[in-house]
Formats: sequence, structure tokens, C-alpha cells
Amino acid sequence: MRRFGLLGKSLQHSHSQALFAQKFSQEEIHDASYSLFELSDLQNWEAWSKAQLHHPEGALQGLNVTVPYKQSIISHLSCLTPEAEAIGAVNALRPSENGKWMGHNTDAVGFAKSIRPFLSSSHERALILGNGGAAAAVRYVLESLGIEVVHVTRNQTHDVRSVRFGDLTEEAVRFFGLIVQATPVGTVPRVEEVLPFPWKGLEQNHLVIDLIYNPTQTLFLQRAKEQGATILNGKDMLFNQAIAAWEWWNEAL
Repeated sequence: MRRFGLLGKSLQHSHSQALFAQKFSQEEIHDASYSLFELSDLQNWEAWSKAQLHHPEGALQGLNVTVPYKQSIISHLSCLTPEAEAIGAVNALRPSENGKWMGHNTDAVGFAKSIRPFLSSSHERALILGNGGAAAAVRYVLESLGIEVVHVTRNQTHDVRSVRFGDLTEEAVRFFGLIVQATPVGTVPRVEEVLPFPWKGLEQNHLVIDLIYNPTQTLFLQRAKEQGATILNGKDMLFNQAIAAWEWWNEAL
């Protein structure tokens, strides 16, 4: 059995297992499984991953990685692909040599494919809410498209161009036609949570994206929609990054 799965801290919100189950069924792939692996931290990563490589049901041959490990797991890996190196975050792993793992990033291609049909000349400047692994992949994509990027964070950060949430004004929001919510805030089960944001700065020419896909419409997207903005959730990104990860895992088999 070829074993794959998703690594994260809390995975009750995830649709990844269902997505791969559907793929395996539709394509009549009978020798693969996809599981959810919750780890409270990465302290025992080496022992855990070694055990998975020698599992009696078959070696683990690929992992997706989600919150909060997309950046912190890098120190445990033997190497990164050029994409992951450039982004500074990973969301896919596969075994390399001597029980070690290689990191890759398919979030970038997933995000790029999901937003391509929606971009227009109104979206030359973007605000990315958050500064984690997903936000890094979004920044990589947008900057590669020539879009000016500013992060919005809780505390001032010096590694990227940023502004604090408390300093973000309606006037600034009007200046940035593309808004990307790249934090876990509002994910199931804590759907009542929403980031502080000057909603009245949003207008009809705004494209507002929330990378969360469960729920399909977060409170953040609901409020953006009320202001007339075009909204998009993270479901297409999830699908596209998963397919890219599957292709990357299997090119090594």
C-alpha cells in the first residue's frame, strides 16, 4: 500500500482526506491511502517519521503539511526544492535518503491557478493579512506577477513590508484592490472569529480572498461581500495544490 497523508496540529477542519479519497475512487487507484496525522509539536518528528517509513502497512511516501508547521518543519528536513527555498515554507514532503525528508511548496501553484481568472488591472496592489507559511506562498506568487505586496500583521515585522492591523485605515484599503486573508482565523470550529479590518474601505472593484475553505464563506468573506467586493475562498487552491503534490510525490516513485 502506498501511504500518504496530512500533517498538522488540529485537522478537524480538513477536507484533504475526502479530496484524495474521491481522487482514488474516480481514478480507480486501489493501492494508495491518505490519512490525517495530528502532532501536538515537532519534538518527536525524527522518531515519528522514521516509524512511518517502516510502517507494517507500507512506508509513508508523501505528506502534506498545514498549520502551524509549514515553516517550523524546515529545520527538520534534509533539503528543499527551489520553490520551497524561495518561499521559505513547505506544504509537501517526500522521503529522500537515509530516513530524511525533502520539502516542497505547491501552495504557490495552487494559489496562482485559483486567482488567475479573477485578476484585473484593479489588482496591481495587494494586502496580505498574516505572515505565516501560506502568506509567504501568496507573496511569492503575487510578486512574481508584478503585484505590489504589503503584509498586515499584529506586530510590526521587519523581514517583509508590513503594517499593523491597528494602523490599517479605510483609505489604505481603498488603495489596495486585492486583499488576501492568509491566517487560520475563522476556520471551523471557530467560525465566529474574524480579524479586525476597516470594512468600509472595500468597494466593488476589490477582490477579497480568504484561503480558508471550511466554512465555504467565512465571516471575513461575508463582511467583504456586504461591501460589494468580489469574494473567493480557498477551495480551488486546496484542490490545485493537492494535485500538484500528488504529481510531485509520484515522480519519485
